[in-house]
Amino acid sequence: MNPRIDPSWEGPLVDALACPDMAALHAFLDGEAAAGKQVFPAAADRFRALELTPLPKVRVVILGQDPYHGPGQAHGLSFSVRPGIRPPPSLVNIYKELHADLGIAPARHGFLEHWAKAGVLLLNTVMSVEAGRAGSHRDRGWERFTDAVIRAIAAKPEPVVFLLWGAHAQKKAAFVRTVERGGAHLVLSAPHPSPLSAYKGWFGSRPFSQANAFLVERGAAPVDWALPNLPRIDP
Repeated sequence: MNPRIDPSWEGPLVDALACPDMAALHAFLDGEAAAGKQVFPAAADRFRALELTPLPKVRVVILGQDPYHGPGQAHGLSFSVRPGIRPPPSLVNIYKELHADLGIAPARHGFLEHWAKAGVLLLNTVMSVEAGRAGSHRDRGWERFTDAVIRAIAAKPEPVVFLLWGAHAQKKAAFVRTVERGGAHLVLSAPHPSPLSAYKGWFGSRPFSQANAFLVERGAAPVDWALPNLPRIDP
């Protein structure tokens, strides 16, 4: 598997990309395509997060579960959809919390590439999914690869904030040495922002202000969470 990623990731991920688990994953994805199954996102977009956000620039990690499984939604950035696609319910809830937390009005679109280019790694624990079948590509090898991604970020000496949303994402906390454990980083865990769990602690978690406060306290620049205006499809 030779994904298109920023060169800064190639060294830290060389073993993960060459391991038997990734070869098996590649064979599985080829088999799904040969069977006529639709897989999201498209192969060219699966590593988009690692293409847009170089390792040295990562300041915040937003970790979700697996990609959106509806047509036209997933494009390689967790929680993001392309311009012209209606923001899904989880992203609508993210925008609601962003507004409550920092007073930033909800964007009229769901395209989060601005965050990715600002140093926010938008990663899912599993990076592909069969159309209409949430969780269908779990335990196929992606988890071990994204473990390696998190380990590479956790090895950075500069402060990084890990926003782990949902039980699957929170498993990655074990790889992060936080300030409380003598490291440089901060982990903020919360329920997934989907409508099924957002009212169980997602709303009111204030991840955006807490992330920026942590970065500023350690001499790093805060993230500009305001998204530029783009057209969207109205309901």
